[in-house]
Amino acid sequence: MNVRFEPSGPLRGTIRPPADKSISHRAALFGAMSDTPVLVSNFLDSEDTNSTLAAVHALGAGLDRTDGDLVVRGVGLHAPLGTTGGFLDVGNSGTLLRLLPGWLAGQPGGRWTLDGDESIRRRPVDRIVEPLRRMGAKVEAREDRFTPLTVEGGRLKGIEYELPVRSAQVKSCLLIAGMLAEGTTTVIEPGPSRDHTERFLRRARVPFTQEGDRLTVSQVDELELEQVSVPGDPSSAAFFVAAALLVPGSRIVVADVGLNWTRTGFFRIAQRMGAVVVGDLEEPGTVADHEPAGELDVAQAPLAGTEVTPDEVPLAIDELPLVALLGCFAEGETVVRGAGELRVKESDRIAGVVEGLRGLGADIEAFEDGFAVRGTGGLEGGVLDALGDHRLAMLGAVAGLASRRGVEVVGMEAAAVSYPGFTDDLRALLGR
Repeated sequence: MNVRFEPSGPLRGTIRPPADKSISHRAALFGAMSDTPVLVSNFLDSEDTNSTLAAVHALGAGLDRTDGDLVVRGVGLHAPLGTTGGFLDVGNSGTLLRLLPGWLAGQPGGRWTLDGDESIRRRPVDRIVEPLRRMGAKVEAREDRFTPLTVEGGRLKGIEYELPVRSAQVKSCLLIAGMLAEGTTTVIEPGPSRDHTERFLRRARVPFTQEGDRLTVSQVDELELEQVSVPGDPSSAAFFVAAALLVPGSRIVVADVGLNWTRTGFFRIAQRMGAVVVGDLEEPGTVADHEPAGELDVAQAPLAGTEVTPDEVPLAIDELPLVALLGCFAEGETVVRGAGELRVKESDRIAGVVEGLRGLGADIEAFEDGFAVRGTGGLEGGVLDALGDHRLAMLGAVAGLASRRGVEVVGMEAAAVSYPGFTDDLRALLGR
């Protein structure tokens, strides 16, 4: 589906972004691993999270859904899992693909194959295969790297494992497996990444400690999780923030958005570029068992280029395409390095962003691990192919509003993976 986004007048009003996708995935999984029902308020209704619901339901969890709330009636951490015919469809969800095997690997007697769409078949899983095998799991993957991924459940033993690169998904997989493994499991991070799983472990009263970059979990019999409230997704909110920063005269409020410090890297980068983004962002380094939420006040402002360092990348990984877009309108040069992970997202996002924005008139070049943008005062417009990637689809929409001639987005339907109502919410801020 092709959708054209014309240059617009200012964005005005209050927006409540959809529920956080990362937290919704984990709420469904931890609910399914619990012995007692878990109420999840504001669960995200999207293609990705519905894949997670379908998977846990196939494994035996009961699901009751009404008006945005979800009750998960779990099967327990160590329970025999339901019949699935040996196959679990993860759709387009990389989070589900990498987290679920941590639970399945510790279920003796079970055998499952995980597979998904064409995009998921290009996304590597070797980063979980190798450490799960060290824990005693039987895991097989195509070319030892791609789906289909087959997991045969068995008895696991705790290990100490140093992540070669920062990855919240790999970290989460091993911590979940660690709850089922004999002894203790320690994951050593080379730097901070999204910490939603750690907060779930604390809330569920799992024996879990964090000492600097060392995360240690011990075997546990059951989870004690009662209720989860999912805040708005800062990654989805970032597209409205970017639009308000670029379209003259704009002023918006983003309400009920998650402000977890491991998710607000984009807002801090934008502030450094001169953006007016005001809100009570959680202090970096905070250790907590809850997810903070609040509002952001955003207004259009002149921007200056900046350098995004490798240390900042994991805390803004999904929003880096928007950093490139801001760079097109900023004075000077904007450089992102250390973002090679973008090559293995739903698309090769470095190539997609660089080719897409260049086609709209950007002065931009790609590196193997990032890109450089030289600000030219704006974008002319044209056509941007979303390549089946929800982030690129929404990027094209925002670029169209701020461009001189408008942008036609090819494949706008991809936005439904994380934000089915994106276009309608954007129109509401434009008074349409």
